[in-house]
Amino acid sequence: MPKGHFRPCIDIHNGVVKQIVGGALTDDFVKENFVSDTSARDIADIYRQYKLKEGHIIILNKKGTPEYEAGVKAAKEALHWYTGGMSLGGGIDPSNAEEFLKAGASAVIVTSYVFSDGKINFPNLEEISSLVTPSRLILDLSVRKIDGGYRITTDRWQKITEEPLDMYILAYLSHYCSEYLIHAVDKEGKRQGIDKELVKLLSEFKARSGFNVNYAGGVRDIKDAQYLSDSGLDFTVGSALNIFGGNINIGALAKIFA
Repeated sequence: MPKGHFRPCIDIHNGVVKQIVGGALTDDFVKENFVSDTSARDIADIYRQYKLKEGHIIILNKKGTPEYEAGVKAAKEALHWYTGGMSLGGGIDPSNAEEFLKAGASAVIVTSYVFSDGKINFPNLEEISSLVTPSRLILDLSVRKIDGGYRITTDRWQKITEEPLDMYILAYLSHYCSEYLIHAVDKEGKRQGIDKELVKLLSEFKARSGFNVNYAGGVRDIKDAQYLSDSGLDFTVGSALNIFGGNINIGALAKIFA
């Protein structure tokens, strides 16, 4: 199986680039582990200079708020600067998906429009997939370990669906998109190591299907990155990167895993 690659990311909250702790985001509270004084556009330029592709930008605020609009402004500046180099997620639905694609996003990432209130909304999935086509749609699945297995979570990781994350659901949903962005919520933003059991599940699915899978959550060092790459998974590194206050040099990571 081909080796996996390092994917860049930019998380925006209140119009500012941040790294947060997974499972600690609500409308009224966010647990931050890094707040950048560098703009989203300038961070996108760093990724562009290292020739890192297929990254993602996530707007963390709730759609319809002034804070979300501040995130949209910052995200569009980054997309314009690195056109085609980043996908965009956060509040994506049929009303704005094409807007972000025209703004320079390589694809749109859908979360709450499909995964909400502890359920998978299949009519909404069919609608958004038909609108933008599967080739430009990424599904963001945030998962927690529950009773020995993994469950998809919704509503900013607060509600657990009845759907297990298994080979069946991964195969079924893959017909509607071109890639999965899988967040290991219990590891996200903590730099305490990756979830190897989840990695094994995703690696097996990738080996069987050849489908694009991007893992996010807990990468703390080059060894974790190497483990993910050897498992055939692309991977995102956030808070462990030196540009986000971490210990992994982005240049070294790009040189090995770009």
